[in-house]
Amino acid sequence: MISLKDIAFKYRAEEAYALDHISIPFNAGEWTSIIGHNGSGKSTLVKIIMGIVEEYEGEIYVDGELLTDENKQSLRRKFAIVFQNPDNQFVGATVEDDVAFGLENLGLERSEMIKRTEYALDLVNMLEFRSHEPHRLSGGQKQRVAIAGALAMQPEVLILDEATSMLDPAGRTEVLSILCRLHEQLDTTILYITHDLTEIERSDRVIVMNGGNIVGEGSVEEVYRDKELLEKSNLKVPYTAEISDALLDGSYMTHDELVMRL
Repeated sequence: MISLKDIAFKYRAEEAYALDHISIPFNAGEWTSIIGHNGSGKSTLVKIIMGIVEEYEGEIYVDGELLTDENKQSLRRKFAIVFQNPDNQFVGATVEDDVAFGLENLGLERSEMIKRTEYALDLVNMLEFRSHEPHRLSGGQKQRVAIAGALAMQPEVLILDEATSMLDPAGRTEVLSILCRLHEQLDTTILYITHDLTEIERSDRVIVMNGGNIVGEGSVEEVYRDKELLEKSNLKVPYTAEISDALLDGSYMTHDELVMRL
């Protein structure tokens, strides 16, 4: 779906590379999580994909087509992003106004806007809050509205950049549950950026970044087992994985599977 070829970027000429000539594909229908500590380059990668940062070296392909100045607007409409603070994305007086905002910019007919808004809010279980003011919602509800706004654009790729980092445990669980359902039911391609390894359990593939480089890649189990890689990347091994190793046979289990096993 997206392929990065030899991407490099510096914020200032005298600084080290924020991204140091990396190449990586992101496959259609796959949930790919990119993990790394602050400053590892993962958010810079997202900014380049979304066009927030444009002065980069290398090439980006979308559905096999090279991203250029001429086609970047149409190709990037295939993507939608949700940031860590949903308050920064709200522009509407009500939930449904906010979800419809991006659709207005596309110049859609009102009937189509209403249809997409209701569909997206229903997907994230927020249709009953359509007339509420976004800023009066809980953290988890706000992020669900932000996700609905992204889904209403009917993207082929949903990108989440530290989208749960400002939520409490209940809100984080709520959002991750919604994402799992979207991935399973709609086969949505998800690019999930996080520094929290407890959030990657449902990923199809995990990419580890450190110092602007890709330093590891594999399944969730493979990454969890590579404690040396995680320690060198300043990432904490999840408590679930530590318990599995210490008390059980060491095989990988999700949080829910571990609870049942114990």
